[in-house]
Amino acid sequence: MDIRAIFMGLSFALIWSSAFTSARIIVADASPLASLSLRFFLSGLIGVAIARMMGQSWHLSRAQWRATLIFGLCQNALYLGLNFVAMQWVEASVASIIASTMPLIVAGMGWMLFRDKVRPLGVAGLFAGVLGVAIIMGARLSGGVDPLGMALCFIGALALSVATLSVRSASGGGNVLMIVGLQMFVGAAILAVASALIEDIHVNPTPELAIAFLYTTLAPGLLATWIWFRLVGRIGAVKAATFHFLNPFFGVAIAALILGERLGPLDLLGVAVIAGGILAVQLSKQA
Repeated sequence: MDIRAIFMGLSFALIWSSAFTSARIIVADASPLASLSLRFFLSGLIGVAIARMMGQSWHLSRAQWRATLIFGLCQNALYLGLNFVAMQWVEASVASIIASTMPLIVAGMGWMLFRDKVRPLGVAGLFAGVLGVAIIMGARLSGGVDPLGMALCFIGALALSVATLSVRSASGGGNVLMIVGLQMFVGAAILAVASALIEDIHVNPTPELAIAFLYTTLAPGLLATWIWFRLVGRIGAVKAATFHFLNPFFGVAIAALILGERLGPLDLLGVAVIAGGILAVQLSKQA
């Protein structure tokens, strides 16, 4: 893994983790599915417009269209949709910690479906990551965490794993930003229907809501997704997924800084164990 890939991974993890805090702010003042659908629609318009100005085409290959649809469904509609709903009951830091289990799911699915090989050191690193997550989650559970919200977050992590593996077929052939924009429209359409069926739409206009919505639309919505596609194309889905182990650190830190969520000694211990897991996984991937 080169320096550029590491920088991309760190940037992605930081921006992605911040989305949990901004989502927590949004759902405090607006319907989760309706606001997320609108966010996807606006992100899609911006992404497609920029892609067209860059000369990218929406005439994608069959593999790219398939991956665009899967990614739009699994990441946007399911993963983010479920997390936005769960954020009404669970803290942003809890959601980010649960999301960090995604690399384990990706590695398991990659082994079963694509016969990816994981060396013993990598396996040890993955288990260290699980241990770190368990330490942090144990501390949070003792403080009382809504079980339904946790279940929705874990189902979302499974959906995100499918989305991550789906970009294998979309990472080549160019038109990356166009793919990012189009899969936003997929999520917007699905969530608009879901919102109309199950939500009582409400909005409490506040400056915090406006800032959080604008940030979520541009940074996690467009920039982080674009970085993710490029990162997976550069180093592969399993390697890229290990950067999600940084989510607990960044997610807990940002939530503590902006939302005032607690950060205790067990949180710091869990983060240290997770960091060791990242190092082991990355070393195992060296030639």
